[in-house]
Amino acid sequence: MSAVVQPLTRIRSVLPADLKAIAAVERASYKFPWSVGIFRDCMLAGYQGLVLDIGGVIGGYAIMSIAAGEAHILNLCVHPEYQQMGYGGRLLDNLLVEAEKVGVERVFLEVRPSNEVAIKLYRSVGFEQIGVRPSYYQANGSREDAVIFAATFRDTQ
Repeated sequence: MSAVVQPLTRIRSVLPADLKAIAAVERASYKFPWSVGIFRDCMLAGYQGLVLDIGGVIGGYAIMSIAAGEAHILNLCVHPEYQQMGYGGRLLDNLLVEAEKVGVERVFLEVRPSNEVAIKLYRSVGFEQIGVRPSYYQANGSREDAVIFAATFRDTQ
């Protein structure tokens, strides 16, 4: 009998040394990626940043802003080599736990309507579509709408 040893996988806070690796995941995943500078600005602004560390390799990340009882998931991305393995769900769960810890009542996000896998993930944890932002995302030779989703943690009445 032979056992396959899985690498140690953990989700932890973003460190300044992670920014180039995060940007590399972004470039491997998107046609119109964020730059290292955008990620650096997010961290300087105090946004919540998590990385998926797979045996010392950054395999994904998530960025979320929190203010006035609300959170906005700005980006959640898993490198194509690690997709469809449950890592996106783990990152999302960790973001939501962090948001709930600080008393967030509602979480928002935008997603491309063409990203059916992400939409399925968000709906599976209680996000509901609340609107559309026309021409929000850059696309090849045009623009793509964003579907706006929200999830409520607690009764806001």
